[in-house]
Amino acid sequence: MPTRITSTRTSPSPASGSATSRTAPLPSLLGITVSARTSAEYVVVPIEPSEVERVFREAGALRDGHFILSSGKHSPRYLEKFQVLQHPRDTERLAAAIAEWARTSEVETVAGPTTGGIILAHEVARQLGARAIYAERREARSGREFRRGFTLRRGERVLVVDDILTTGGSVLETIDAVREGGGAVIGVAVLVDRSDGFAPGIPMLALWRLEVPTYPPSECPLCASGIRATHPGTSPAPAAAAR
Repeated sequence: MPTRITSTRTSPSPASGSATSRTAPLPSLLGITVSARTSAEYVVVPIEPSEVERVFREAGALRDGHFILSSGKHSPRYLEKFQVLQHPRDTERLAAAIAEWARTSEVETVAGPTTGGIILAHEVARQLGARAIYAERREARSGREFRRGFTLRRGERVLVVDDILTTGGSVLETIDAVREGGGAVIGVAVLVDRSDGFAPGIPMLALWRLEVPTYPPSECPLCASGIRATHPGTSPAPAAAAR
């Protein structure tokens, strides 16, 4: 059954700076934990965090070991999201929870960062009847940009989605790309939030909040213990559980 949550504050529409009657402002939810940025209404979360965890575990996506993340930090746990995204039915179910959260906000375009964000943006957009675009890393400087003819009109209402939130860098770069293109970011949604309190300043949904420690290489206890570190994606994947 969905979980009913009481939230605490009205979030303004990013497009206009104030709440509007035309669209319902998105609440901010991290799994089933309400942040301080939410609206003053009851919100029904369309999927339980335990269900999201089950999907990741059954797909063999939740891995323990000693991993070097893309941020350069080390962690004893890693989420290989592509083990989930390879299954269309699971992707459809998770995307449905995001789409339900955003449905009343008149999303016109869903944007995601490469690479996993492409798949998620496409499926969420399909369910919302919206357009899907993706932001790629710039070649000559930092940040992301829209290529391949993707454009936004001024004020176009955009939902930014991503798979796993760790530092929030990819999400922030995608938000910047949307705003540079003239669009209005009306919310952010991720499958899993494993960050340390990431707050983009706009409504946000995380289907599952997972607390996982990360360490600078010089302070990593796994390194101190002599446990070999691996870069996720470079090692053969373990066999997934029977589906």
